[in-house]
Amino acid sequence: MPPAEEEKSLSLPERWPRASKFALSACAAAVAELVTFPLDLTKTRLQVQGEAAQRSVDGPVRAVPYRGTLRTAAGIVREEGLGKLWQGATPAVYRHIVYSGVRMVAYEHLRDSVLGRAEDETFPFWKAVVGGMSAGAIGQFFASPTDLVKVQMQMEGRRKLEGKPPRFRGVHHAFVKILSEGGVRGLWAGWVPNVQRAALVNMGDLTTYDSVKHFLLLNTLLVDNSVTHSIASCCSGLVAAVLGTPADVVKTRIMNQPRDKQGRGLLYKSSTDCLIQTVQGEGFMSLYKGFIPTWMRMAPWSLVFWLTYEQIRRICGVSSF
Repeated sequence: MPPAEEEKSLSLPERWPRASKFALSACAAAVAELVTFPLDLTKTRLQVQGEAAQRSVDGPVRAVPYRGTLRTAAGIVREEGLGKLWQGATPAVYRHIVYSGVRMVAYEHLRDSVLGRAEDETFPFWKAVVGGMSAGAIGQFFASPTDLVKVQMQMEGRRKLEGKPPRFRGVHHAFVKILSEGGVRGLWAGWVPNVQRAALVNMGDLTTYDSVKHFLLLNTLLVDNSVTHSIASCCSGLVAAVLGTPADVVKTRIMNQPRDKQGRGLLYKSSTDCLIQTVQGEGFMSLYKGFIPTWMRMAPWSLVFWLTYEQIRRICGVSSF
């Protein structure tokens, strides 16, 4: 059979493996994001609650009471409406299409081609750490503008409660306004802590899932099925939440801070400055504000994502992750 005809006879995943894996991971991520998004919104609101630097700049504002996870979620529904639990979901889905697609393709490429598995198909833990952190950083850098829009749109309801005017009419308006006020660089505001967080989260997520899954397959009677995927995903969600929450708090605050005409932040000079101000003004444990909803979200997010992703790969004839 001529090469051209042989290529046409191959399935799409065989002809375009990386593009297919990008599309499959993007689909799985979109499903997981929509299912767990209300917890992400709750987490974001908790992370800026009682922000010391914001009080020093804004002065007296209409008081918003301190709330825990459940009271924050219930307050959003009661004061803003049920639909507001998905406020910012559109840019969040856009973000995960880019972020998850890039990170999954990058990790598999690093694992299979750059870092290389051992002859017995094992992947040393240190290589998994390097691969996970690198893939997460690359994916998040490309997705940072959509993450910025998501965070700022999630805070619109809080601004209304404080008596402030809304900043955006929708996703497109948010992109245009951020671009007009801060230029192209403004779309990457907060990208440094964003990438730092993604590297830590993926060291927890990708590294843990891959390592736990293959450890179970090699050392137990479990086979490559939904049970193994579920156990590995639960472990990855917990580790990712522990490692990523402090960087997530810093990222959220930097992205949500007001900016001058040059796009420079008015509250924090850098992610390090934000970290220092947060700890000095609110204590070390403030870095774990929103940890419960972060973990509550990451656990089901990881479960939904990995189960969906593995099943989609199987249905489409792509080898297991």
